[in-house]
Amino acid sequence: MLSNLKQAWKIKDVRRKILYTLMMIVIFRIGCTIPVPGVNRDIIKGMVDGNGLLSLYNMFTGGAFSNFTLFALGISPYITASIIIQLLTIGFPSLEELQKSGEEGKKKINKYTKYTALGLAIVQAIGITLGIVRRALQTDSVFFIVTVIVTLISASMLLMWMGDKITEKGLGNGSSVIIFIGIISRIPKDITQSISQFESGSVGLWVLIVMAVVSLLTVAAVTYIQEATRKIPVQYAKRVVGRKTYGGQNSHIPMKVNQSGVIPVIFASSLLAFPQTIAIFMGKDAQAFVTKFLSPSGEPGFWIYLVIEVVLIIFFSYFYTTISFNTEDITNNMKNSGGFIPGIRPGNPTMDYLNRILSRLTLAGALFLAVIAVIPSIIGKFTGVHLSLAGTSLLIVVGVALELKRQLESNLVMRSYQGFLK
Repeated sequence: MLSNLKQAWKIKDVRRKILYTLMMIVIFRIGCTIPVPGVNRDIIKGMVDGNGLLSLYNMFTGGAFSNFTLFALGISPYITASIIIQLLTIGFPSLEELQKSGEEGKKKINKYTKYTALGLAIVQAIGITLGIVRRALQTDSVFFIVTVIVTLISASMLLMWMGDKITEKGLGNGSSVIIFIGIISRIPKDITQSISQFESGSVGLWVLIVMAVVSLLTVAAVTYIQEATRKIPVQYAKRVVGRKTYGGQNSHIPMKVNQSGVIPVIFASSLLAFPQTIAIFMGKDAQAFVTKFLSPSGEPGFWIYLVIEVVLIIFFSYFYTTISFNTEDITNNMKNSGGFIPGIRPGNPTMDYLNRILSRLTLAGALFLAVIAVIPSIIGKFTGVHLSLAGTSLLIVVGVALELKRQLESNLVMRSYQGFLK
């Protein structure tokens, strides 16, 4: 790993990407430390500590929400907007055509996503300011409230722009990198809190050891599943053109066990946080209902929340895999190139065979993601130890780290390949 980093630093283009990504990360962390003036942060911290959904939301923002800094709204409006637009592509053929129409279509869809994110940011900023943190505002003047709302919206749009720029000019998916940095920034606080709990006697040493072992096993398991691939053998028929023979070689189709990565976990977490925002506009009764039945801090909300999270993870795993791995296109390309899977007829039988394998692999990957996401929550409920870097957050961290590693390696291979003509 160190040799790869050293080699990457020597390549000008890769070094520029690394420095650009680091610059955006620094800006993000600076924004997470600049507080919104006129807000009592002690009140907000008290609300976050007693609410499971707000704690999860605070984790994704890197603690910016509990400190009510510029990036308190985070990048969640953009993530939720991406979910909505991708779901709409199923019901609206025009959006589906745009998605398949190349780079121009993707630009239009990205524009629709940004407009939707702006609308959601407005709704969430108003809801958070007038609902969740209203008691923490030191003045009720209209000008001050509007200023806070506009600040949250503007900072969220800036964060969305930074994510796009990281994707375009840096390393990795910008939104995932921002969430990744927000999560790992909480590690020092978690370690300090665990040590304090151990010294005060509220948590035993064996509990900390169990949590550490579970975290290490989760990292190993996530890495293994993320890299696990089933290779479908493909054989190409020989063709004689003039005096030359083409084809006849053997290849394979790589089908990953977890084709969708950590996207289902991020989507499920973002979607589960949405009812909290809606409840803000419906009064205290609605907020109490959501906290009791749709929050990990409620009872029986804890179990209902976990069940819904598992269902959403499985749904988004199948949904995203269907979008990213088109078996019909693969089948047609194989048929046009004279390729076939041994023992399977070309055409529809090949497509059915690939769909069947893909469905089984996706189910295995989705169940794995769901188990890893909920087990630490169950352990935390019965042991009293809650770590930010566990379950959902650990899945995201490991998944994004592996994706960054793959992108860095692909950049190295691309720049190191000299080609036939030097």
